[in-house]
Amino acid sequence: VQLQASGGGLVQPGGSLRLSCAASGDIFLFKAMGWYRQAPGKQRELVAAITRRGSLTYADSVKVRFTISRDSAKNTAYLQMNSLKPEDTAVYYCNALFVSGNNYWGQGTLVTISS
Repeated sequence: VQLQASGGGLVQPGGSLRLSCAASGDIFLFKAMGWYRQAPGKQRELVAAITRRGSLTYADSVKVRFTISRDSAKNTAYLQMNSLKPEDTAVYYCNALFVSGNNYWGQGTLVTISS
């Protein structure tokens, strides 16, 4: 399984970005896909996750502003990020968790919110 994350960049506060995570390989038995982020000097934290059945989880800090979704046909998960704040600056990683317990990570994409 390989995860390819993309969509990061530099955006002004209040702006928007959409991250994509394209999955390839044997992903039939995935359990959930999610986005994590890690800011400098901080631990990696869960931002949002979507289960195979479509259940959603969000960190309190991004609720209302971020939306996670999945396109099954494209094996791709998305993270739409609106009303971005400087504190959203981090490297964002996509993750896929499988029924087997195997856990895969994408390479990370940098999101910088600055004026």
